[in-house]
Amino acid sequence: MSAPTSQPIWKIWLDRLLVVNVFLVIGGAGWFGLAVVSSSQGLEAPMRQFMRLWEPLFTPAIGLLMGAALINGVWSWWQRQVQRARSDSES
Repeated sequence: MSAPTSQPIWKIWLDRLLVVNVFLVIGGAGWFGLAVVSSSQGLEAPMRQFMRLWEPLFTPAIGLLMGAALINGVWSWWQRQVQRARSDSES
C-alpha cells in the first residue's frame, strides 16, 4: 500500500506522461543519430522513416517537453513567492 500524497491525481498522471515523453524524445534523438550514421554509409531507410515521423510525433513531443519545462519553472517561482508571502505575514 502506498503512502498518501499531497499531490492531486491529475498532477501524478501529468508527471507520468512527461516521463514517457522524455523517453520518447531521448529515443528519437538516438534514432536520429543512428539514421545519420546509416545515411553516411548509404542506408537511407532509417532517415526516411525518421523524417516521416518528425512532424506528427517528434515535433509535438519536443514542444511538450519545452512547454512543461517552462510551466514547471513558472510554477516553482510562483510557489516560492507564495511561500515567501506566507512567511512574511507570519513574522
